Amino acid sequence: MKSINIYTDGACSGNPGPGGWGAVLVFNGIEKQISGGEKNTTNNRMELTAVIEALKALKEPCNVTLTTDSKYVCDAINKQWVFAWQRNNWRKADKKPALNVDLWEQLLELLKIHKVEFVWVKGHNGHKYNEICDALAVSEYQNMA
Repeated sequence: MKSINIYTDGACSGNPGPGGWGAVLVFNGIEKQISGGEKNTTNNRMELTAVIEALKALKEPCNVTLTTDSKYVCDAINKQWVFAWQRNNWRKADKKPALNVDLWEQLLELLKIHKVEFVWVKGHNGHKYNEICDALAVSEYQNMA
């Protein structure tokens, strides 16, 4: 399988409010930027959407190192929370309903195709690709406002 680095970010003006997401896919030194937005959404939905759309852009199964500043996304995967939510009929440990189930279901299907390592990076801290993704996401939500 090919190895690819993906960087993602989501942003929202208000929560909920207009939102955007951005991703940079890097393979063999070639960078591809993708982005999109929604008129009424949340920051966490945009963080998840960025990951989903980036993985959907891959044309074949890949080994992916996915870097995001979203603790929500990283922790849910790396700490196995999302799998417990799914087993418990999309209820969290506190018995409250999990949020964004539609997006988590899409992501879990993509994780059956690609081998993905989720890496957290501190946002707005000078990481080149995180800054690019943030700029893409902000530009998208500004277009939605």
